[in-house]
Amino acid sequence: MSSQIPGPRPEFAVRPHPSPVPAERRAELVADPGFGRVFTDHMVVINYTEGRGWHDARVEARAPIPMDPAAAVLHYAQEIFEGMKAYATGNGGASLFRPEANARRFAESAARLAMPALPDDLFVESIRQIVSVDREWIPTAAGSSLYIRPFMIASEVFLGVKPSAEYLYIVIASPVGRYFKGGSECVTVWVSQDYTRAAPGGTGAAKCGGNYAASLVAQAEAARHGCDQVVFLDAAERRWVEELGGMNVFFAFDDGSLATPPLGTILPGITRDSVMELARREGIPVREEPYSIEQWRADAESGRLRECFACGTAAVITPIGTIKMADGGFTIGGGEAAGEITKRLRTALTDIQRGIAPDPFGWVQLVS
Repeated sequence: MSSQIPGPRPEFAVRPHPSPVPAERRAELVADPGFGRVFTDHMVVINYTEGRGWHDARVEARAPIPMDPAAAVLHYAQEIFEGMKAYATGNGGASLFRPEANARRFAESAARLAMPALPDDLFVESIRQIVSVDREWIPTAAGSSLYIRPFMIASEVFLGVKPSAEYLYIVIASPVGRYFKGGSECVTVWVSQDYTRAAPGGTGAAKCGGNYAASLVAQAEAARHGCDQVVFLDAAERRWVEELGGMNVFFAFDDGSLATPPLGTILPGITRDSVMELARREGIPVREEPYSIEQWRADAESGRLRECFACGTAAVITPIGTIKMADGGFTIGGGEAAGEITKRLRTALTDIQRGIAPDPFGWVQLVS
C-alpha cells in the first residue's frame, strides 16, 4: 500500500499527562525495571483512514485502547511492530540508534501485511516525540536503556477477509535492564526439530506478532529443557540454522572470520546489520551463508568454531555457550564466557550507542 497521504503531514499535538508518576516513585521503578514490565507516562498515537491518510498525530497519557470486539486485528491479525532503544547521554540528554533503519523495516513489514506504510520521517519524529516527553524515564545504570515499541494494528470494525481501511499507530516506551537474567554470561539454546518459524514466501522477514506467537510453543519447549532461547531450522529440510526466537545468530571461526545465515526467511535485524558493518570496519571478514546444524556441532567439537553469539535490540550481543537438542548437545569454547570477538564487537557497538566512542557511521541521533 502507498505511503503517500493527501495534504500536509500531521503535526503532533502534545497533551501532557494530568497526573504523571511522581519523581520519587519513577526513580524507584527505573532503578530496577526488569524488562518490559514498567512503562512511561505517555504514548504517541496516529490514526489512518483510507482516503484521508495519516491524521490526528498526538502525544497523550498512556491509557488502554478502546476497541470494538469486531476490530480487524482481533480476527485477521493485521499487526506489525518494531523494537528500538533510547540511551541516556552524559549531559542529561538522549540518543537514538539508527531510527531510520527501523522506519524502513516498519514500512517493509507493513507492505507484507497489506497495511499502509507510515512515512519514514513521520515514524522517526514519533520516536523523537516519545523520548522527548518521557526523557526522565531513561535509566542511567550500566546496561539499561529506554526500550521503545512502535506498533500498528488494524482497527476497522468488520468481519471479512480483506485489508482494513482503518489503522492505529501507537508508540509506547519502557525502561529496561538486561534481557537475559541468568547467572552465566553465556546463554543456552534449544534446537527445535519439531517446529519452524518461517518458510519461503511467508512472513519471516516481517516483524509481525504472528511470527512470535508461532514461536512460543517452541520457546516453552526450550524452557522445559533448561534453555534460555530456541533456535529454529529451515522449514524445508530441517537442517539449516536460521535464527533464534527473537534474535539473529553469528558464528566466529578459528581463522578470525564471522558467518551468519542469509536473509530471506529471517528477520533483517538492525543489530545484525550493525554487527556486520562494525566487523568489516575492524578487518573481520563476514560471510552471509547457509550453516547446517550438523556443521555447527562438528565445528564446535573440532574447535574450528570458537564463538557463537545472538544479537538483537533487546539482547544486544549475547554469547551462546551451550546447544541442546533431542539427540544430545554440545558446547562452544568453554561454554561459560564470551569470546574475544564477541566482547570486541559488543563493546564497539554499545560504546557507539551510548556516545562513549566516535560514531563513524552516522548511526546516532541526539534528541534535544
